[in-house]
Amino acid sequence: MEFLSQFLLSGPDLQDALISLVLAAIIGLLISQLYRYTHRGLNYEHTFMAALVMLAPIVSVVMLYIRGDLVLSLGLIGSLSIVRFRTAIKDTRDMVFLFWVIAVGLGTGTYNWGVAVVSSLFILLLVSALYFVRYGHSRNTDFVLVLSGKTPFQNDASREIIQRHSVDTRLRSYEVQDTRWELVYELHLSELSSQSAETLITELKALPNVAEVSLLAPQLALPL
Repeated sequence: MEFLSQFLLSGPDLQDALISLVLAAIIGLLISQLYRYTHRGLNYEHTFMAALVMLAPIVSVVMLYIRGDLVLSLGLIGSLSIVRFRTAIKDTRDMVFLFWVIAVGLGTGTYNWGVAVVSSLFILLLVSALYFVRYGHSRNTDFVLVLSGKTPFQNDASREIIQRHSVDTRLRSYEVQDTRWELVYELHLSELSSQSAETLITELKALPNVAEVSLLAPQLALPL
């Protein structure tokens, strides 16, 4: 019984450890929700959100194990050296969120609760501000325009329409096969909305012998 009571209750450290784990999980949950709200693009994975929530308390547990023990810290480094992580980070922004939750786990695991909370609030406000001001988004957008149809084709008419809607235009390829042709343009647009994109496509489709018109955003800079 004495051993059991000693195992279940280890003094104030048990309460501090529980506070560290709960606080790490709560902050990790807030970070994951911020990631979900501010995420842009098509590479969203719900498993990454769960990883953000779990990683903070796991790192906190690791720090609770070490806590000044040199032998444990060296053993941890040795065990991690044989583990290979093959998961590729598709977006540098994902790596920032991973470092954030790791920092939270380090802070809560060393009982620096105030620093973990205040720093997380500051980073949360910073990420939100960068998201709302669309920091880093280019005012110009690059698109790929693909035209195809049957011969004969008047290239001057299509070029005039494209130049009227774009800042800079470059012809990337011009392919002719029997009675079929295909043109690929690289367009540099200052502003593009769904209405202007529809106007550009409609005018090009109205040209004689134009069968298909495709406007592609290679960098996922889709019109808003």
